[in-house]
Amino acid sequence: EAEMAENMGVGRNSIREAIKILVYLGVLEIRRAEGTFVCEGFSESMIDPMIYGIMLDKEDSYENLMELREMIEVGVLQLAMAKVQEEERKSLKEKLGHMKTAIEAGSEKVENAFWADNEFHDAICNIGKNPLVNKINQVVRVLTYSMRFTTVETMIKTGRGQELYEAHQKIYEMIENKVTDNLNMAVRKTYFSEIPFANRED
Repeated sequence: EAEMAENMGVGRNSIREAIKILVYLGVLEIRRAEGTFVCEGFSESMIDPMIYGIMLDKEDSYENLMELREMIEVGVLQLAMAKVQEEERKSLKEKLGHMKTAIEAGSEKVENAFWADNEFHDAICNIGKNPLVNKINQVVRVLTYSMRFTTVETMIKTGRGQELYEAHQKIYEMIENKVTDNLNMAVRKTYFSEIPFANRED
């Protein structure tokens, strides 16, 4: 700290505060009895500033977030179609079946349906075999957690569970047959954007 303060022409308190911020952001980590180190890889805490930015943006955060979500999910689908192997396709079909079962369980099992939905989409991203895309997709899915849960909950509780399942079945079939036409439309149909999300003005 003393050396950095001297080199940068600032007080030691400024260095300490900067280190605290970088630890919070997931850039640095403090190891007891060892020192302060630059982190390796991705940290969940890196997501926090993005989440706060979305929450504080009252003007157009919802629309911007939906555009980002669609762009990322279409890209994830394109990668999956290009790289999918037979075993991965079979595994994805199983996850689609789990989602169908969870949806059919009804409104008492909404959370199970939501996590089955998550597993289906995570599997698609993993098929793409691109760790950078996986990380960006993870950030977007954290940011859209509330709206995604509301979609699943509303569709099931209003008796539209089959419609929810069929939208995801369409995604699976496009991967299975490597159909690249109308990807944006297929992805958009899984959003059911007519659902009034309470958090748009929160």
